Amino acid sequence: MVEEISTGFCGAVIRCEKTAQGPTVTLEDRFGKHRVFPMEPRGFLLEGRVVTLVRPQSPAPAAPRRTASGSLAVPGARARVARAGRIYVEGRHDAELVERVWGDDLRIEGVVVEYLEGIDDLPAIVRSFAPGPDARLGVLVDHLVPGSKESRIAAEVTGEHVLVVGHPFIDVWEAVKPSSLGIAGWPRVPRGQDWKTGVCRALGWPPNTGAAWQRILGAVSSYKDLEPELLGRVEELIDFVTVGN
Repeated sequence: MVEEISTGFCGAVIRCEKTAQGPTVTLEDRFGKHRVFPMEPRGFLLEGRVVTLVRPQSPAPAAPRRTASGSLAVPGARARVARAGRIYVEGRHDAELVERVWGDDLRIEGVVVEYLEGIDDLPAIVRSFAPGPDARLGVLVDHLVPGSKESRIAAEVTGEHVLVVGHPFIDVWEAVKPSSLGIAGWPRVPRGQDWKTGVCRALGWPPNTGAAWQRILGAVSSYKDLEPELLGRVEELIDFVTVGN
């Protein structure tokens, strides 16, 4: 409710318009009568104070929300019924990290992620899974480097409907950028020592690998906190198991 100073007309502001003569404001009094006034500087009273009315600014268009993986979010989307295809990762930490960043995408696509306890039994697991055109299998392997045990197993099971990819890190912990954790870099742990325990010791963290992992996982809010060597491999697996569906 404002009062136009020169006429004393009081009313509620119901409309602002831009005209050739300049911006105007329409007031409506308590009897429903409308009057249009130019929006002149210091031309109105608001609760006894002289004020200048200005046109409200149009809100900037909201940027589309994105998921933690950087994909466009789909508000209100329901999780798709799980596909027959699967993505396997080596351990619980790998699965939790994938869920943290790609969880929204995976639910929309209906992709289930399961974890293995190492990959020594992967050939038997693949045979039991019986992958096919409508049930593709993707596998993410830690420290997949040429000449390793992991690379030999990967070569044994890879086929038309099975894709095994890996990252070069000793453990998925290393796939989290040091800058996201506020550390200079991941420490080198001498061969023969448990890597995770050695990392905790070198960083001055309590020797509790479970607590250390929660600290690491808590530092991850989006794909920006992960190294590209992991990002590319997970995206590749999602594309592989959802192709043609």
